[in-house]
Amino acid sequence: MSIVKSGSATYKPLGKSGKGSISTQTGALSNHPYGFNTRFEDGKGTNPEELIGAAHASCFTMALSFALADAGYDDGELSTTAKISLDKTDGGFEISQSALNLIAKVAGISQDEFAKIAQGAKENCPVSKLLNVPITLNFELSKS
Repeated sequence: MSIVKSGSATYKPLGKSGKGSISTQTGALSNHPYGFNTRFEDGKGTNPEELIGAAHASCFTMALSFALADAGYDDGELSTTAKISLDKTDGGFEISQSALNLIAKVAGISQDEFAKIAQGAKENCPVSKLLNVPITLNFELSKS
């Protein structure tokens, strides 16, 4: 059985002059603005890269928290930032990297054990895995 969560986006008119909005199933974002100016300039709103960064940071941090608890550690604090790199290429743009930066306090753990558990969480959190999987697309085109 799959757990399915959703996010949605709208954008109109097309191109650089367009404006969009992003919403999440939970309402954490509700018609939050995004567009060319929020992605490539300093416009107010969000962009896909910061949303991926938030998703990756939160997923990794939770996975690490669970892995540490499973290893017998329950006293600690984790804080992660994920920096998503968007690069211009000959073919347009591509996301080339997610750089996780973790600050951790975990009582009683050695550096080596922490490194091993953190590496496992990085490799196995669902968002890390998502960034390396095929993407499917279903669409419906209506004529205006």
